[in-house]
Amino acid sequence: MRSFDQSLPMMLLRAREAAMSFFRPLLNAHGVTEQQWRVIRILHERADLEFHQLADISGILPPSLTGILTRLERMGLVRRRKTAADQRRLYLTLTADGTAMFGRVSIEAERIYRDIEARFDAKRLGNLFALLRELCELRPDELRKPPPVRARRAAKSTAAKAR
Repeated sequence: MRSFDQSLPMMLLRAREAAMSFFRPLLNAHGVTEQQWRVIRILHERADLEFHQLADISGILPPSLTGILTRLERMGLVRRRKTAADQRRLYLTLTADGTAMFGRVSIEAERIYRDIEARFDAKRLGNLFALLRELCELRPDELRKPPPVRARRAAKSTAAKAR
């Protein structure tokens, strides 16, 4: 068994906490939680979303998302609406205040991103994003299959260099 320090889930949790430590003070200063900000960002990018689409994109379970949306609606940042065609479907959009908050916070968030890129290097950060996207695309049933040809060639090349 790998040592705990080599646990992929644990390293990803630690990386998430390290990344959020840069942004958490900003969000706190604007009176929103990490999950609330996630919802605001998504609704800013995607405009009008159905509740279950928002849950899926945000990675927030529907029962938790309900509470988050209730608070954002009370804050005047999000608006809910149902369509006449299907009253069961709930759609969400940012209000003018929600859009304004996004504008204020995103300017400061971009400064934080620039600071991270300066300290971590923009190219390395881009590589990290690419690797994380690849990891997110892996499926458990694919892990037992042989890797693609290019990955096998790379592994052989690395092994040959190590000798």
